[in-house]
Amino acid sequence: MSDQSVGGFSAAQLSQIPPSTDPQTSEEIPTHALFHGNISTQLPQNRPDVQRTGYAAFRNEDRGRSAFGKLFWDIDPYTYLALRVKSDGRRYFVNIQTDSIVETDIHQHRLYTREHKGATSPSDPGQWETVLIKFHEFVRTNHGVVTEPQSEMLRQKVKSFGIGLIDRQPGPFELAIGAIWATNLNERGQIDGRMDHEEGDQGSARLSEVTEEKLAARAEEKAKLPEHKPSLRERFPEHFGKVGTGDRGRPGDPKGYSPFR
Repeated sequence: MSDQSVGGFSAAQLSQIPPSTDPQTSEEIPTHALFHGNISTQLPQNRPDVQRTGYAAFRNEDRGRSAFGKLFWDIDPYTYLALRVKSDGRRYFVNIQTDSIVETDIHQHRLYTREHKGATSPSDPGQWETVLIKFHEFVRTNHGVVTEPQSEMLRQKVKSFGIGLIDRQPGPFELAIGAIWATNLNERGQIDGRMDHEEGDQGSARLSEVTEEKLAARAEEKAKLPEHKPSLRERFPEHFGKVGTGDRGRPGDPKGYSPFR
C-alpha cells in the first residue's frame, strides 16, 4: 500500500528475490523479499481533504478462518520479534496489528539498524543484520498518533506483521527482508535456533549492552536468592486449611465445602 490510495504519487512494491552471489564481494545473498519504490510528497489536485502524503507500507495477508473462527498468531510465549534485514537506513517502522476492540489500532516500533547502507561511509553498501525488538516496547497508535492510555499488546491474537516507511523524505527506498519470526534469547543475547544468521549476531543496538560484567552481576544476584520460595499455601496455612480435609467447610457440611466438588 501507499498514498496512492488517497490520490498520492508514491509507489511501492514487494518483490521476491531468489538467492544469488554478489559478483563484486562474492557474498551469498539469501532468498528475500524486497520492499522498494519511491516516496513522493506531492499532494493530489482537487483533493483538499488530503493534507499529507509520502508513505508506503506492507503487511501479510490475513490467515483466514477455520471451523472455530478467525485464525491468529499466538506470540505470547516469546519475548522478541526478530527481523533479518538489509536496510538503506531510512526511517522504517515495524507494525503489529491484533484483534483489539479498536480495529484501526496498530502497535509500532522503530526499526533501528546498525549495518545499513552508508552507516560507516557514503560508499558503504550495508550488510545483513538481525534486529531484535522486545514485544513490550511496541507503542499502540491509531492513524499514526500515539494513543493514551497505553494498553498491553494482545499477543494471543496477532492478525498481521508489517513494515512501513513514514519519514516523508522524497526519493527511492529499498529494504530487504530475509525473515521475520518470534523468539526468546539466552543470557548472552544469542538467538535460540538457527534462522540464517551468524552465530552471536545481536543486531539491535540495545543488545550491545549485554556485557560479561552484567552477566557476572546477574549470576551473583541469582546465587543470593533463597533455594526455596514458600508458596502462598505454606505462608498462610490458616487461610487455605489442610489439604484433603476440607476444614474450611461451611456450617452443617461435615465433609467441608469445595466449589470444585
